Amino acid sequence: MMDVDPRQYETIDVSDSDVHNIVLSYLVHNCFKDTVESFIASTGMKQPDYCLEDMEKRKRIFNFTLEGNVLKAIEQTEQLAPDLLEKNKDLHFDLLSLHFVELVCSRKCTEALEFAQTKLAPFGKVQSYVEKLEDFMALLAYEEPEKSPMFHLLSLEYRQQVADSLNRAILAHANLPSYSAVERLIQQITVVRQSLSQEPGKEGNTPFSLKDFLKS
Repeated sequence: MMDVDPRQYETIDVSDSDVHNIVLSYLVHNCFKDTVESFIASTGMKQPDYCLEDMEKRKRIFNFTLEGNVLKAIEQTEQLAPDLLEKNKDLHFDLLSLHFVELVCSRKCTEALEFAQTKLAPFGKVQSYVEKLEDFMALLAYEEPEKSPMFHLLSLEYRQQVADSLNRAILAHANLPSYSAVERLIQQITVVRQSLSQEPGKEGNTPFSLKDFLKS
């Protein structure tokens, strides 16, 4: 189904199997292990090839990242996907930076500075990280970093973003789709909408929606 031109969605039939696969993809991506098992049992679907145990490990890593226990997340990531962070420097930097932020928020400024000098400073040799490093280090200058111009670096939304990136990277490392089927469908539909809106005489087209797709 993912290979079908999104402009043809209204002309194809969607089977129960297609819908089940879309739902299962979403559950797996978001590490809903118990729900996956129940869903497979209730629909009679074939047990997927991937290991449910790895899904539970991904869930723990995701939660550790979201909760601010980043060093534990890094440790378990290295166990589950040994060379992932070594190869993905951007993600490794984001994770280390999150730990730095946690130290700053806990008012452990001396420990934060020492951590930055040992773990973050080496990234400063690469120009693409310099501006990011400056933003993080600037947090130390504020008694209330949450009121600084870099307050977004302390937000739950930023941690969620890093946790999502880590989850996708672990999935890709295991040769699994890094985005769920629902996300990929929405991405395809968005691209087609943008393309159609740029075609002469197509301005009045009704936007595609996932709801309409599932009803077709």
